[in-house]
Amino acid sequence: MKLGLTFNDVLLVPKKSPLRSRTEADTRTKFTRNVFLNIPLVSSNMATVTEHKMAIAMAREGGLGAIHQFNTIEEQVEEVKKVKRSTSYVIENPLSVPPTITVGEAVKIMITEGVTSLLVVDGEELIGIFTSRDYLFEENLDKNITEVMTGRDMLICAPYGIELQQAKEILHRHRIEKLPLLDGRKLRGLITTKDLRKLEQWPNASRDEKGRLRVGAAVGVKDTIERSKALIDAGADVIILDIAHCHSELAIQRIREFKQHFPQVDLMAGNIATAAAARDLIEAGADGLKVGIGASPVCTTRIMSGAGVPQLTAIMDVVSVAKWYDVPVSADAGMQYPGDVTKAIATGASTIYSGSFFAGTDEAPGYIITKDGKRYKRYMGSASYDSNHERKENLEGKKVKEKLDVYVEGVAILVDYKGSVREVIKGLVKGLQSGISYCGAWDIKGMQENAEFIQITANGWEESKSRGSKLSE
Repeated sequence: MKLGLTFNDVLLVPKKSPLRSRTEADTRTKFTRNVFLNIPLVSSNMATVTEHKMAIAMAREGGLGAIHQFNTIEEQVEEVKKVKRSTSYVIENPLSVPPTITVGEAVKIMITEGVTSLLVVDGEELIGIFTSRDYLFEENLDKNITEVMTGRDMLICAPYGIELQQAKEILHRHRIEKLPLLDGRKLRGLITTKDLRKLEQWPNASRDEKGRLRVGAAVGVKDTIERSKALIDAGADVIILDIAHCHSELAIQRIREFKQHFPQVDLMAGNIATAAAARDLIEAGADGLKVGIGASPVCTTRIMSGAGVPQLTAIMDVVSVAKWYDVPVSADAGMQYPGDVTKAIATGASTIYSGSFFAGTDEAPGYIITKDGKRYKRYMGSASYDSNHERKENLEGKKVKEKLDVYVEGVAILVDYKGSVREVIKGLVKGLQSGISYCGAWDIKGMQENAEFIQITANGWEESKSRGSKLSE
């Protein structure tokens, strides 16, 4: 019988540090073979954790959000698009209208889309721009848009493919806020001062080659290819094949099918807990592995099925195989405290994948609930009855009253309201940087090379807790 270890069973042995301050510690890492992050934090694809608001917040801080799949394909696609539209170097498909519409119709579009201007395009040719200033004192909203817009000959434009610094100089020199990008007279893109300010505000953000925020999206085994195609077309940077028990013939088949259809797109597959599973999924084509079975506070797999592997041991076993293939591992669940993030990554994981750390924040879906004077938000496991019930309602577009015949391996709970997720992220990153320093390293790779664990007793864990902190509650 093999002994399994949890995060509470071990501590990292402190080493001589080369750092003058923990802030010098480098937290850059990989989520999958080709998806790089500036911090190793990923918010889980759970209905009460990650939609576009969470994904935007995670990416701005250097991590990644995985949009959940508990809705229709169209709804999930729209969540991905919202992340990709939130900021970029270049808006590839700027909002445009034909010259045949009226001022009133244009104003309605601007209000609906939440924009202050529209590019006017005849076919593919840019012929003008319509801004809020053009209708500020306009009384006749039935006028054709071409009567009030700024014409093409009055616009400052630039060639498509212009360097970012050159674009900044043009915007500054002409004191304009929008710079259309043309290929001849054909509209190809748009650069705005608003988006450039966002780039400067979040310098550590996880971005794709176009400057858009990175985002992941989850799929299951039922509609893997159909859903993946729609998500990839919408701009998803990585697809997560998310199954409670991913070491199965069906999952392996889906991985192979995915790589046949989308060879250039990275696929993260999970969840698994053994070295054998790691080998099978990697050889099927997985670009990343998600580790953790039954370790989440809203997962009852171990109680219901009797199956699972304590999380620290599971990470060690999967990493022992994945490192030879150079495939990154993400530790999913089992982490209660910031120090557990350090332990998971020191063990060999490249990132951590969590719902509990990020649930209860402003950016997590759901309402704040006040109970007995305290504020909470709901947090439910992906395999819970509540999650399955809501998924059925979302997919069918109606209220479901009957009791669903599902096998439940999750629960729904209330978690403390935590405020902005940015503060949660900051705390986790500071803890990780301290851990890198205590391991005598400059970065994550060095920490993993230097890491030395010491197993502790129950008394050792009690001694580890601060008597006045939340750890002792």
